[in-house]
Amino acid sequence: MATIKMGLIGSRPTLKRYSLIVQVGVGLLFLAGHWTPVYSQSQTYQGLVSEGKHFSELVYVSPHNASEAIRVTASSQNADTTYPVLFVVRQQKSVLSWAVPFIIQSMYVYDEVSHTLCPENGFSPTAAHNISIDVTTASVKPVNFTLTVTMMDDFELRTHVPKTVVVSPSNPKYYVYKFPDDADFMTVQATSTSEICTVISVQPAQCPVYDQHRNVEFVGQFQTVTKQGAITVQKKKYPSGYFFVVAVVQPTDKDCLGQTIEYVPLQNMSSQDVLEIAKNRSKEITISVDTILPLSEYWKPIVATVGVLLVFYVIAGIIILVQCKRRKEQHSEHLEEQVHILGEEENSNDVPFAQNQPAATSNYGTTGKDSGNSAVRSRPLNKLSTNEADPDEDDIDMLEDMNEEKEIYRTKMSVCVADLARKKPKTLDRKYKLYYWNILTIAVFYSLPAVQLVMTYQAVLNMSGNEDMCYYNFLCAMPCGLLSAFNNVFSNIGYVMLGFLYLLIVSRKHHIHKQAVASGCEKSKTCGIPKHFGMFYALGIALVMEGVLSGSYHVCPNYSNFQFDTAFMYIIAGLGMLVLYQQRHPDVNANAYAAFATFAAVIFIAFMGVVFVSVYFYVVFAVLHIITCLAVSAQMYYMGTWKIDLGMFKRAAIIFRTELCKCARPVYIDRMIVLIIGNAVNWSITIYGLVKMPKDFNSYLLAIFLVNLLLYVAFYIIMKVRNGEKLIPAVVVIIILALVIWGLALNFYFMGLTGWEKTAALSRESNAPCLVMGFYDGHDVWHILSAAALFLSFLLVLLMDEDLEGKDRTKIPVF
Repeated sequence: MATIKMGLIGSRPTLKRYSLIVQVGVGLLFLAGHWTPVYSQSQTYQGLVSEGKHFSELVYVSPHNASEAIRVTASSQNADTTYPVLFVVRQQKSVLSWAVPFIIQSMYVYDEVSHTLCPENGFSPTAAHNISIDVTTASVKPVNFTLTVTMMDDFELRTHVPKTVVVSPSNPKYYVYKFPDDADFMTVQATSTSEICTVISVQPAQCPVYDQHRNVEFVGQFQTVTKQGAITVQKKKYPSGYFFVVAVVQPTDKDCLGQTIEYVPLQNMSSQDVLEIAKNRSKEITISVDTILPLSEYWKPIVATVGVLLVFYVIAGIIILVQCKRRKEQHSEHLEEQVHILGEEENSNDVPFAQNQPAATSNYGTTGKDSGNSAVRSRPLNKLSTNEADPDEDDIDMLEDMNEEKEIYRTKMSVCVADLARKKPKTLDRKYKLYYWNILTIAVFYSLPAVQLVMTYQAVLNMSGNEDMCYYNFLCAMPCGLLSAFNNVFSNIGYVMLGFLYLLIVSRKHHIHKQAVASGCEKSKTCGIPKHFGMFYALGIALVMEGVLSGSYHVCPNYSNFQFDTAFMYIIAGLGMLVLYQQRHPDVNANAYAAFATFAAVIFIAFMGVVFVSVYFYVVFAVLHIITCLAVSAQMYYMGTWKIDLGMFKRAAIIFRTELCKCARPVYIDRMIVLIIGNAVNWSITIYGLVKMPKDFNSYLLAIFLVNLLLYVAFYIIMKVRNGEKLIPAVVVIIILALVIWGLALNFYFMGLTGWEKTAALSRESNAPCLVMGFYDGHDVWHILSAAALFLSFLLVLLMDEDLEGKDRTKIPVF
């Protein structure tokens, strides 16, 4: 057990009512080395000080281990703010001073202050040292004080052993912890039931210790805490193996709750109000130090994640090999069939001419309809002579402009894919190639500054120790190298790996299509959905870039860079709708410049929603949203023949007067139904935004895109089934898997482990421990599952119309 030896020094009057003779005698004995010390765990002094009377005490300290430290508590009942009592503690390497009453920000007054003295001996049991305590005041009238020096025997924190303490602005506390020999990282956790703002700091075990609200942020790592907080401590940052855990209650809750504090001068408050305010700032907090997954074990979850993603590659490879084998067999059968047909033709050439003629005698002398039709079918309509029987006028459309004027053939009652695939394939290929070239350019110019910015944030965090800069899940933040939360960054690898796999699959299909076109296959030109792969490549690139930018955002997630995480999600959702629309409307679909200009406008609106969110912003956004819905509805309903110009208002008024007011039956019922549903859903979301005005506008905007994409996919599948088209088994399996994985992924997403729209302290209240392998939290699982779900969704769009490969385009409906 450590000992405290008290000795009076100096020639000042005593404050214990000893006589002058006794005081001098004790002083002389002490100086002569014949004084016998008194051993105690606690020593209390009470007395009076004034301008001419000061108090000084010398304390000898001999701690036995790191679990012991000295705590000094000082109080005064009749000291005033004009002439406070000053307490000065001098140690060998530092000086600590404070005044009683202790005033913070002109509104909090405390008549008792307590501090733990820094153990300057470096936790060595053999290194004794002494401290000097002086008490002074400038008051002419005597002022009472009480000074208590106590030896703490629970100064050291133990692994997995919680310690509950009570702290206040005038009563900060700190403890020491020693790293185990076999640990690289430890997590310091602080929990409480109170929302009073507290700063938890981890500092090197050296003097002085910064344990006051005005200096606690000067050194080490720190974060604001309300009900929960955690700091991951790396052993390499503390070479001595020791560190201090400091808890300091802030004078106000502004830093934690983001509330504006109105200061009331002391002179305007009663003494009872002052005491009540000071009393309400006490907080009980539990501190614990726990182990986390060591760096040497990171390889297990990393290998497991990569292995799961490689399963997708293996399955895709097996399917491609099976398809290749089947295609070779079909090609061989086709060659054999051609050889067989050629052989039959050669044999038929050896038969006498008379036997080789068709049996014309069966219709000899007949003037029936069949003979007339065969005559007509033997020649093109434009080559019929006037002497031959003219077909009925109802059977032939003599309007030659129908092949040229889109206002005619796009507005037929029944439009087929052939009607909207009239442009040259090479022209459309060049049009859709611009999508992936544009998205590659955007990716480079967007991602490089984003990566640079977040790495700068990470560097500043590492240098300053301010962990309020980044909104991690601190209960599951696995550091590695310069990264504070390596797991949050690495979990985005699913987007990258599956994005590249999707690009490989698209490339494979593109290669097969080019081979078919090069071989002169007529089916590739007239059957099935027109093949244009530019937008599919753009989807794959967008998936890869979502992984890159989401990983960049999670290097240091905060209010300033959240748009990095969502920018390519807007593009993915928008491209998904455009790809589906392209399937049956290749001539009508938007070009790359218009599409990416729209995406740029969306990202600008997202930026405005983060920086200038207000009721006025939501009103303006609601108007723009509704106008956009109406404009897109007109474009979709009229198959691109609706022109957006100054005359559109007049045309809209005419349609409203002639059709809507008279309740005329819509020409295109299917399109009208889906557009009505889509507008109803979008208008409902707009009303919700006006009523709730969510702070996280980016997520609100992304929800609008995803809901519209989901509606369009559902409409597309329903219309396929309604028109008698079949979903191949592979597509059915993909739909089921995608729905299941999306459901699981969204369950983890809505766990809400962090929230950049809140303050850092309130965001930490939602933190939760790791869920998988002691490495991944719920949001990491969302990253992996959503990557798989997006991949399957893209695959669904790519393969949805595989059943139409051999069907003539004139028989494939547009919807």
